[in-house]
Amino acid sequence: MSLPNISPQNAKELIAQGAVLIDVREADEHARERIPGARHEALSQLNGPLPMNANAVIFHCRSGNRTATHAGKLAAAATCDAYVLEGGIEAWKKAGLPVAHDKRQPIEMQRQVQITAGSLVALGVILGTFVHPGFYALSGFVGAGLVFAGVSGTCAMARLLQLAPWNRRALA
Repeated sequence: MSLPNISPQNAKELIAQGAVLIDVREADEHARERIPGARHEALSQLNGPLPMNANAVIFHCRSGNRTATHAGKLAAAATCDAYVLEGGIEAWKKAGLPVAHDKRQPIEMQRQVQITAGSLVALGVILGTFVHPGFYALSGFVGAGLVFAGVSGTCAMARLLQLAPWNRRALA
């Protein structure tokens, strides 16, 4: 199932007429950057119809991929006309529409995992090349962890990073 796309300009007009904009990204993404007035309903927490009194809802994510992929789940959650913001918050910004930034919030957990995993893999290769070949195991371990995370849907590195001081401060 798919939902009709709506351009950022048309979405802005529909919002002015009473439509509700819903951000389906995770809490850490929403905290760092968001469209002012958007209601936050993380896709991962969405179970059943959303209680609302609106003539239409417009779902958005970062680029539009998440909303397109889960259009069926989003359509089931809508109790009125529903749309997907074409291109997500990135297209909204590109159109020159307002976005609220909170640079005090840590970067998104997904990016933190990518930075950490990439750094550990590069470190393992460098140390394996210049210090001892046994350090290649570090790269292999991180790679295996990424495969496990992709297959299982759980990421031990993300759980560890959530305990980092900058992320604990953000959750408080």
